Amino acid sequence: MTPILRKRLSRRAVLRGLGATVALPMLDAMTPAFAGSGPERPLRLAFAYVPNGVIQADWTPKAAGREFELPRILRPLEPLREHVLVLSGLAHHNATALGDGPGDHARAGACFLTGVHPRKTAGADIHGGLSADQIAAAAVGATTRLASLELGCEESRTIGNCDSGYSCAYTNSISWRSATTPMPPETSPRSAFERLFGADDVPLSPADRARRARERRSILDVVGERTRALVGRLGPSDRRKMDEYLYAVREVERQVERAEERPELPPGVEKPAGIPATFAEYVELMFDLQALAFQADITRVSTLMVGREGSLQSYPEIGVPDSHHPLTHHRGNPEFVEKVTRINAFHLERFAHFLSRLEATSDGEGTLLDHSMVVYGSAIGDGDKHTHDDLPILLAGHAGGAFTPGRHVVYPKGTPLANLYLTLLDRMGVRPDSIGDSTGRLEQLGEL
Repeated sequence: MTPILRKRLSRRAVLRGLGATVALPMLDAMTPAFAGSGPERPLRLAFAYVPNGVIQADWTPKAAGREFELPRILRPLEPLREHVLVLSGLAHHNATALGDGPGDHARAGACFLTGVHPRKTAGADIHGGLSADQIAAAAVGATTRLASLELGCEESRTIGNCDSGYSCAYTNSISWRSATTPMPPETSPRSAFERLFGADDVPLSPADRARRARERRSILDVVGERTRALVGRLGPSDRRKMDEYLYAVREVERQVERAEERPELPPGVEKPAGIPATFAEYVELMFDLQALAFQADITRVSTLMVGREGSLQSYPEIGVPDSHHPLTHHRGNPEFVEKVTRINAFHLERFAHFLSRLEATSDGEGTLLDHSMVVYGSAIGDGDKHTHDDLPILLAGHAGGAFTPGRHVVYPKGTPLANLYLTLLDRMGVRPDSIGDSTGRLEQLGEL
């Protein structure tokens, strides 16, 4: 039995020192001491977006139910298959043209979490919809330091024309606080880290920021004395949790610092400050930040854009030096199809890294993955044809026992993806009447 503390810790307790703020993970000391009297573990809701669709033949399992073989693109999930639902048949009708002509990439990004057809404009009069993550954030965000966290791995402007007369705001953001207010993702690992753990409550000039960077000590060093005092009051189980959590914070901090080192580069080549050398390291670092935010209960709602729609990211580390988007217009060219398949599998490897982090992190009687709902996918199905049905969608996590993963579930073709979001929000205790073109809740996610 976990020793009972003389003084129960507040769920909002943090360690502070010299401009650093370190939130604490969920500890036994934060709940009533006797079993059965405490609240359920909080649920986390995350969305990971990949652009430009997939090679569907290498994505969709041939069999439904439990007895299915993971296709090539999904194979990185094999060790985690009992934590993942593959969902087929879902669609976003409002990402189609509906008389607006070209612009499928912009509509896909804007529609993914809203289910709303965006207004075609490259001006300031953008109009989309309220996204599922922000519906959740508005309802549960008051319980955490950050209502939501928006991360990304590809810089993009938010003004101007990015796709056939559609504003860049549509391609750059999947999270929308209102129909006219996109939430652009944070793409700097350092800025994201400091938003989670540093004290950036006041704006700093470039000179002050540079000085602080020179003088910066580890956040854990800054709050070290308070950490030691706290750990000394905890029981064995909570001390182990704190050790695991502080180690994870330190490791991510070191990754951020390594990314900021500027090695010698060829003349005329500039490496953006704070971005890891390889795209794989970059994506995994941003996923690690997302996992830390959940572990510390800094937020319970997050989004991560692996790439923006129409992404021109290249992948030389896997033998694909070509830009992603042009390859997706392969017209059946076997060489192009092979390269896109490699990119799709590369993205899944990074997602598997994230799920492994959640699965390895204890959270009460289970793990973070047990108490999470993580959607992975795209609002484009076939990137060559710009289709918006048969979307590549995965749902990972157990939702506190409500979901039964390890299956491939096939829904009738054209089932609104927004129906999934209504179902996830139900589990968060949030029940909007509708989202976008939703028609109801999804069945078959729980025990059959």
